[in-house]
Amino acid sequence: TRNTVVLLTKLQRGTAMSIMIGEAVLVSFAGLIFRSIENANIWQISFYRGIVLIGTIGLILCLQYRRKIFSYIIKVGIPGVLGGATMAGAQLCYIESMTHTTIANTVFTMSAIPFITAILARIFLKERLRRATVFTMIIAALGIYIMIAEGLEIGSLYGNLMALAAAISFSCFAVIVRHHRGINMLPVLLISGLINALAGLIFLDNDYTISLNDLLLCVLWGAVIQSLGFSLFILAAQSLVAAELTLFMLLEFSLGPIWVWLGVGEIPTFYTLVGGSLVFFSVSVLTISELKRGSGGPEKTRLRD
Repeated sequence: TRNTVVLLTKLQRGTAMSIMIGEAVLVSFAGLIFRSIENANIWQISFYRGIVLIGTIGLILCLQYRRKIFSYIIKVGIPGVLGGATMAGAQLCYIESMTHTTIANTVFTMSAIPFITAILARIFLKERLRRATVFTMIIAALGIYIMIAEGLEIGSLYGNLMALAAAISFSCFAVIVRHHRGINMLPVLLISGLINALAGLIFLDNDYTISLNDLLLCVLWGAVIQSLGFSLFILAAQSLVAAELTLFMLLEFSLGPIWVWLGVGEIPTFYTLVGGSLVFFSVSVLTISELKRGSGGPEKTRLRD
């Protein structure tokens, strides 16, 4: 069949940043969901969350492409496979890190994602950052450090290495999605869900039984937070450079403790509130300034379905 070329309006940078704030707020609820799970272990969560992610993204693609769905999935090619693998690798390494070291150590290492992404994007995509973005990244990283400095420990070398592997993997995912922004990269999430489900299946040891509460939370996590959240991430990749995309992960880290506080009563420390406020303030100022400046009219970008 002949490839179709669809012209889409490229989002203005301020609009794309607003979308990423929404994505960060949505994904930040993952911590509350994790804290609300009663008995399910991490591999049961990975299995059921992966299955739900596959089903949700598969349904979206079916509605979008109908009987041509498989041909459009195949079109993501090797970049799509690599993107799905790096996304799944980031999630699995993140779980391993939290299991073998302190949450503070994990978050501290993961906060390097925007900087790792900036280096990779400069090497492979030749993307340069605006001074305002670099300044925002530094201020936001300082906010994360203030949040977690009290909880930092030497910790497990394995756990710290897993956090670093998660950071590098997610940075690679962002660079891949950004580089191939001209095609619909939504099928990447299918691959990610499949790898997570298979990893859970391998380590489940035939223990599939979880409570209804835990199952519903896994459904919410996979169908709403992951499916919608990463779909917004892919959408914003049309207009933001890779490092800017991952900058908003720091907002996720700062908002997560607030939802856990409101949801299950885990009171955050004073430094958590101060550091989180600094992250939110710096990201908000950057977004508002971009919204005010605009981009001189919408651009056009080609999306090869």
